[in-house]
Amino acid sequence: MTGRFRNWGMTTSTDTGIRQQRRLETAIPGPLSRELMTRKGAAVAAGVGTTMPVFAAAAGGGIVVDVDGNHLIDLGSGIAVTTVGASNPRVVAAVREQVEAFTHTCFMVTPYEGYVAVAESLNRLTPGDHDKRTALFNSGAEAVENAVKIARSHTGRHAVVVFDHAYHGRTNLTMAMTAKSMPYKHGFGPFASEVYRAPLSYPFRDGGLDGAEAARRALEVVEKQVGAANLAAMVIEPIQGEGGFIAPAPGFLPALAEWCRANGVVFVADEVQTGFARTGDWFACDHEGVVPDLIVTAKGIAGGLPLSAVTGRAEIMDAAHTGGLGGTYGGNPLACAAALAAIETIEQDGLVARAREIGALLTSRLRALADPRIGDVRGRGAMIAVELVRPGSLDPDPALAKAVAAAAHERGVIVLTCGTHGNVLRFLPPLTISDELLHDAMDVLAEALRA
Repeated sequence: MTGRFRNWGMTTSTDTGIRQQRRLETAIPGPLSRELMTRKGAAVAAGVGTTMPVFAAAAGGGIVVDVDGNHLIDLGSGIAVTTVGASNPRVVAAVREQVEAFTHTCFMVTPYEGYVAVAESLNRLTPGDHDKRTALFNSGAEAVENAVKIARSHTGRHAVVVFDHAYHGRTNLTMAMTAKSMPYKHGFGPFASEVYRAPLSYPFRDGGLDGAEAARRALEVVEKQVGAANLAAMVIEPIQGEGGFIAPAPGFLPALAEWCRANGVVFVADEVQTGFARTGDWFACDHEGVVPDLIVTAKGIAGGLPLSAVTGRAEIMDAAHTGGLGGTYGGNPLACAAALAAIETIEQDGLVARAREIGALLTSRLRALADPRIGDVRGRGAMIAVELVRPGSLDPDPALAKAVAAAAHERGVIVLTCGTHGNVLRFLPPLTISDELLHDAMDVLAEALRA
């Protein structure tokens, strides 16, 4: 930020320098945010939207401070990115030290230790004790594409199976893999070929179908419409993100992984949104002891800096020829420094356990609302959602979700929506948020629902 938009005037009561308290100095949006939004409209492509019409000046703990001095409770974490906080002291210190040394050399030209150290950490932390290798990239979508490349190279096959309600990114291949048309796919085709879709386990809407039965249903579709002999990879989010925080019924993921092993198919877990303590385990696959062949990570990996990774079985990861994987910015040294600091913070500060505490608090408060329009409360750890429906039915109510989110925004709480029908409110607070802020945010949500 430059000029007068720097003066957000905050008081210190935490190590972030930001008072951990919701406080509104102006209406939302305030005059400086409105001015900046006018400038955005004149300078930024119309296709780049924003959830809230406010501009951030600072953030830390569980608070985002806008340019008008409003302190907003952050239940979004930049879409599950700032897991350790938006200005985590370890991350800030690590990036400062690295930026003074060098900002870039390109790992493919003159490599550096930070990239190797991140790969070693991911090989250690991701599920399974087998020999692993890691490659680093920039975004979740880029990592998903590379996971598909690696699986195709290893198997010599071309087909890819994904699932209903999936979200995997905005590139051409990952748009093909993503289920929801608007706003992610509409008008951007044609898309990459050899991508097939199978039914997901969706307990709220499956009529009592258990995980094993849902897996049989999905695999029957795969065997009939694709054929195991043609399938390179099965790619799935262990808990869906943009699709509505759908956690499959127990047994669904293990059954899919077992079928993949039996048929030589690479089982890929897209943990872009669920990884790095978000769900109360290091990775969502850990909940049922599922060991994927490849695991894709991003978002919470580096405390807010752009970084992603594919980690997996050495014999699969090494299938691609030398030079076949990479990218100019992949594994940027600043992002690697941030990732190592973020991982240290999760381990040293007990944030895996903290995610479980947050999940218990949110779930308890949301279920206590006992509102007939709340069809389902679901998720794990600090990845919780409510699906809103018309009372007495399973009919999605996206208008209600939009209205509740807007009312929360006006009261200073950042809430995101998601779901194929847009009827899900999702909660992704930083793991550094206080219980007091969470309770305040839930009070605001209850008021918004009543209104």
